[in-house]
Amino acid sequence: MTDTGSAGVVRVTGQGAGRQVTRLLHRAREARLAGERSGVAPRPEIDASWDRVVRSGIDPDQSPESRLLEADEIELRRRGTALGELMPLLRAGLASIADAAQQIMVVTDTEGRVLWRQGNTGVLRRAHDICLEEGAAWAEAATGTNAIGTALAARVPIQVHSAEHFIRALHSWTCAAAPVRDPRDGRLIGIVDISGPASTFHPATLALVDSVARLAEGEIRTRHLAEIERLRAVAAPILCRIGGRALAVDVHGRLAAVTGMAPVDRLPLPKSLRPGPVWLPSLGMCQVEPLPGGWLVRVDDGGAQGEPRRVVLDLSRPRALAVHLTGPLGSRTQRLSPRHAELLYALAVHRQGRTASELARDIFGDATRTVTVRAEVSRLRRHLAEVLAHRPYRFGDGVEVEVIHPEHGADLLPHSLAPVVAEARRAAARAT
Repeated sequence: MTDTGSAGVVRVTGQGAGRQVTRLLHRAREARLAGERSGVAPRPEIDASWDRVVRSGIDPDQSPESRLLEADEIELRRRGTALGELMPLLRAGLASIADAAQQIMVVTDTEGRVLWRQGNTGVLRRAHDICLEEGAAWAEAATGTNAIGTALAARVPIQVHSAEHFIRALHSWTCAAAPVRDPRDGRLIGIVDISGPASTFHPATLALVDSVARLAEGEIRTRHLAEIERLRAVAAPILCRIGGRALAVDVHGRLAAVTGMAPVDRLPLPKSLRPGPVWLPSLGMCQVEPLPGGWLVRVDDGGAQGEPRRVVLDLSRPRALAVHLTGPLGSRTQRLSPRHAELLYALAVHRQGRTASELARDIFGDATRTVTVRAEVSRLRRHLAEVLAHRPYRFGDGVEVEVIHPEHGADLLPHSLAPVVAEARRAAARAT
């Protein structure tokens, strides 16, 4: 099939292609590889994929073979994806149809690695010849334009037929794939695909695969709602006994129950959340406790009393730089990189605060390096936002700060070239 697009370019689709269309697609590919302009091009989504594949250096004459994952790695990936729980639905929705249609169902992770496949026995044997088997890599960067890899790259459902595949060894195949997303946070969790000999092409295959992918997302949503209800049943009697503000959220931060405050759809949580005191940007200092399937988050309503009020910057051992924070809700320790130790030391010396240019001069001796300073302070504030203020950068009001120096002042951050540290070392040397 052909269609004349903009600038007189003839767009060619491989769907239902005969020899003439296959020749046109070959001509378009050869022109692309030679860097020449051509009046013939594949449809836009295939055209964009070919561009990506050419830039990645894929050889159209290469084999689709790839190094297979070991069996234990495949099993580990299966256990690490929500798709494993959806396999009964996918098998019921696609595998039986694929078998009857002389095709196979393929399910991959977000890297395009095949985790499951099922369908027609004869096609499964043929799939071995193109390495369409468990553990194989089918991202575009590995296997060129194909439905799995291109759906991963474009994040949309797509059907790739015959000569639309960039690698010639795949021209006798047809495939249709759709991405599956986790409705709890919108993240891609994998690809569902149907593949088979080119003679088994049907224009409705893509709609079928996409429909089953949406059913899988709906199943995740339904299960999540049930989990939220179970969490709410556990949390409700607990919240009734709590004075002040508190929330029960699942592991994704989705709200199950709330008391003493307006409800929110989702509470942003740190990637590695642990029981105990934690600073949450949207709520301030909180006490976090585990619940079955989620967390109980109690907001400290003591205002400044809830924030860590004492900061101990321990620079006594160059290989164990750390900051210790202590407040009414407990204590915690944060290890520091040498650069972050320099920044905190500069702020401890200048309690009135420093602008970005002043900090750049303190750390680099160059007041123009403000971009680097802002980036480093931003990284620091991810962990210490409860004690670090900005405009200017400083320790917050009411925060007591102590610096533990090494036994000999001249050993302060011995590898540091920061002017603020070098001056402190010189002052210590003069004092002795």
